[in-house]
Amino acid sequence: MKLNKNIITGMIAGALAIPAITSCSDFLDETLTTQQNTDYFNTNEGVESMMTGIYYNLRYHFSFEWAFSTTNYGTDEFIVGGDGSNAMWNSYISSLNPEVPEVNINTTHAYDIWNNMYIGISTANTLIQKCENYTGSMKDEALGTAYFMRGFNYFKLVSQYGGVPLKLTPSTTVELEFARASAQEVIEQVLSDLQEAYAKLPSTEAMEGKLTKAAAAHFLAKAYLWRASEINDSWNSGTRSADLDNVIRYASEVIIAHPLANNYRDLWAYTEPDGANEKLSEIVLAAQFTSADATQGSYGNQQHLYFLNIYRDLPGMARDISGGREYQRLRTTYYTYNVYNHLDDSRLWKSFRTKFNCTQASTAGTNATYVAGDRGLMYVLNKPGDTRFPEIWNKETFKDSETDKLVPTVFALYPQGSSNTTNPMEVDTYLKYYAPLSKYFDGSRKTVSQEAGYRDGILARSAEDYLFIAEAYIRKGEYARAVEYINPLRLRAQWKAGEDRADYIDGGAAWNENALGWSVYQAVAGKGTFCDRNSYYESNNVSSGSLNSQGSDLLVTDITSVSNLPEEDQVICQKLGSGSAYDVAMCFLLNEKTREFCGEFYRWEDLARTQTLVARAKAFNKDAAPNIQSYHCLRPIPQTFLDVIQKDGKALTAAEKKAMQNPGY
Repeated sequence: MKLNKNIITGMIAGALAIPAITSCSDFLDETLTTQQNTDYFNTNEGVESMMTGIYYNLRYHFSFEWAFSTTNYGTDEFIVGGDGSNAMWNSYISSLNPEVPEVNINTTHAYDIWNNMYIGISTANTLIQKCENYTGSMKDEALGTAYFMRGFNYFKLVSQYGGVPLKLTPSTTVELEFARASAQEVIEQVLSDLQEAYAKLPSTEAMEGKLTKAAAAHFLAKAYLWRASEINDSWNSGTRSADLDNVIRYASEVIIAHPLANNYRDLWAYTEPDGANEKLSEIVLAAQFTSADATQGSYGNQQHLYFLNIYRDLPGMARDISGGREYQRLRTTYYTYNVYNHLDDSRLWKSFRTKFNCTQASTAGTNATYVAGDRGLMYVLNKPGDTRFPEIWNKETFKDSETDKLVPTVFALYPQGSSNTTNPMEVDTYLKYYAPLSKYFDGSRKTVSQEAGYRDGILARSAEDYLFIAEAYIRKGEYARAVEYINPLRLRAQWKAGEDRADYIDGGAAWNENALGWSVYQAVAGKGTFCDRNSYYESNNVSSGSLNSQGSDLLVTDITSVSNLPEEDQVICQKLGSGSAYDVAMCFLLNEKTREFCGEFYRWEDLARTQTLVARAKAFNKDAAPNIQSYHCLRPIPQTFLDVIQKDGKALTAAEKKAMQNPGY
């Protein structure tokens, strides 16, 4: 996908390509119109159309490889899988620079986020201006929406690049002279815009997916926390205390307005577009996607493609809609596998797919014949010292605990002879085989090759507000108060008495008799790869069903002493050298954010702002470790921007470009 490389043209184009409403069933069902006369936006109808159309900007965050390249790569949670189209964003090699060389059409460039955020900002600026003469009944909502979008987009920019140019009025002619504002100036504008949005947006949704006061409160809390973070220590001392109080204030409002889902699995139990799990109270804001081809636009939710492992080349397996099209970009790290309590934390088993069914009859070897619906592939998330697996890749030597039938292919995290200091599945021999994060599977697509998915993309959920408050209290030194906001998430993550620990669901279950692609693909795929069971019992080496009647206990009391932390956190704190009460508590909090939000497009920004990115990448990301440096906590300013802007009517000199660039690039 090629985007406009010219920020100036982009800002103008962004104000003109506004979707027009064509359906009241979904406020984002639209037909893109690119030839509207700008006079249309001087009318009440035009302003309301622009207010709706600006939501389209939110889809960007789930639409292509930039979504994960700039947020999940280069951290502790994931490394590159079998396709390295954007490997430079994970390894921090020299090609991650102001002019990222194009490997192929999938390359994420330095300008992708930059251009798209400024297009959204341009549209917001135009909407704010057009509201001056608006006489309809939706003026507050229109202004609140515009201020939110501008603040939201500038927050994304400052989180990635630091200080950026501030453009707060529409462009009516080509403008070429821009200067970078400081990060302090940008975040002040973000907070001002979000405060305006908070004051003007409604308290409740008029229609699913529309902005509310709670959405503004969520991002206000997040922005205040960003300003209070270590990345800004050189200038934030005067605002830090008040900022932390504001984090607690606004995040508390969100928690009240958006209660947590009862079960963590409900968040990912996608069975159809606009189904029940897309309407959960925990969801504060989501980018709305549609299954109607005519109204999909350029951005479908493509994240179902990128976290997947290869399965189609294994015995009894064939690619199908429920298993997904395996782009294999993000491979799960051992840090991610091991940050969970495998026995007691249900989030591990509700976030990763560990069993696939055969899609076709086969004789894998000499031991057994398999039919569609048999277990075809299993990932065993075991611990060091387990002697059941002679090698990583075990073929027809291990039985499924429930069917008592040999599984053609079993991968074990720790085969016989491995230890807690080895990461055998991270060697390149197995780079396309790993238990995939399953939060984005989408079985509702029409064909297995379809890239654009229909799932809504969650941009904010109230679980994060609990951890905003917990972090604020940690920063205030009130550790017991922090625990009060961590434990509700851990309480939900516990197994409940009577809960079937091997029960499993992900979005692959949306491939069923009601799905768009069912009638066409059923004959090819049979019963499909989706399996409603996980490898909990095989991985923990306990008899099937033996723990279902019991609950588990994950509650913590002291997060300031390594010796009082759960065992999995002790190991991580020790590896990172966390010693002080603050460092231990922050280490635990960041581990908890992985357990709760793994792969949800926050990680790089969280680690960058807390200045823990370098240490964690060196400790847990084998590709990033040799290259990452402190300057990688900011992204390079795009060369395409530096090459087009001017100063005093002249192109920038090499020295002026260097002065405007982030250090290190």
